[in-house]
Amino acid sequence: MAVYCNSAPFSCKAWRNRDPTPLSALLPTRLFSLLQPPFSFHPDRLKLSTCRWDKVASAVVSEESSVGSSSSGTDVFNLTYLEGNSWLWDISGVRVLVDPILVGNLDFGIPWLYDAAKKFLKNFQLTDLPQLDCLLITQSLDDHCHLKTLKPLSEMSPNLRVIATPNAKPLLDPLFRNVTYLEPGQESEVEAANGSKVRIQATSGPVLGPPWQRPENGYLVISPQGQLTLYYEPHCVYNKDFLEKEHADIVITPVIKQLLPNFTLVSGQEDAVQLAKLLHAKFIVPMKNGDLDSKGFLASIVQGEGTIESFEELLSKELPDAKTLEPTPGEPLQIPPP
Repeated sequence: MAVYCNSAPFSCKAWRNRDPTPLSALLPTRLFSLLQPPFSFHPDRLKLSTCRWDKVASAVVSEESSVGSSSSGTDVFNLTYLEGNSWLWDISGVRVLVDPILVGNLDFGIPWLYDAAKKFLKNFQLTDLPQLDCLLITQSLDDHCHLKTLKPLSEMSPNLRVIATPNAKPLLDPLFRNVTYLEPGQESEVEAANGSKVRIQATSGPVLGPPWQRPENGYLVISPQGQLTLYYEPHCVYNKDFLEKEHADIVITPVIKQLLPNFTLVSGQEDAVQLAKLLHAKFIVPMKNGDLDSKGFLASIVQGEGTIESFEELLSKELPDAKTLEPTPGEPLQIPPP
């Protein structure tokens, strides 16, 4: 069953123009849409090392028994970074898999141009995942909606609840039976077997294509008792007008910019600081979504700008009480209410 939501109005901020990139002749249409200057701003399986994944699995089981909202009265986020844009979140027993790349490399179907593998979690199998309550997809491109991962995942769990950007509808409808597509401003509820429920609200992310295309999604995730709210958008691209009425205790965002000549692939640094300030964040969890073992022509010309330390220096001036919590890939980062 697919649920298509399209009733909520939203506005999308126009991003500043950049000079045309000379890469257009080299890139397939789908990947080149990511690089259009006016519109975007700022063998077969991998298996996680047994000892590290055992720590993740045991932490998930422990949390379900000890910090479920129904038993302890306290909401807790356990955030496990799976490198790239991928996460496993346990929110008081509600388990959410985010933008997973867990089978094979990331290559957009053009490995001669770009081919990337994870640095740390090299030995991962989908069968190592705990039972999931939701799959959350932010964008329709391969680094978020990774078909080499999603096809076998759908074969294992065809009825898995999925929440996604409507831009991913052509990719997800053939795979999953229970998909909810959220436009910015709309929300949906996810319930776990233990009775815990979280609310997920879509926010406006980057436009990866012509200006009339709908934006991709970010998300606000509200814990079962409303004690904590998390915000996630993997490019640090956001609509200020949309978010200024919201708040988030936890902000997951890239803080190191990824740059092509005359073009910003992923923003960060001062934009990440302004995002945290806008949402009155108490905790910032920095992503290193460009920190992969990559090769190919595109990988050779992408440059990083800034560090986590330079971000923290900027943050201390604008939001001195906020804390930066750097995740270790494969190990749960627990965040209770402040």
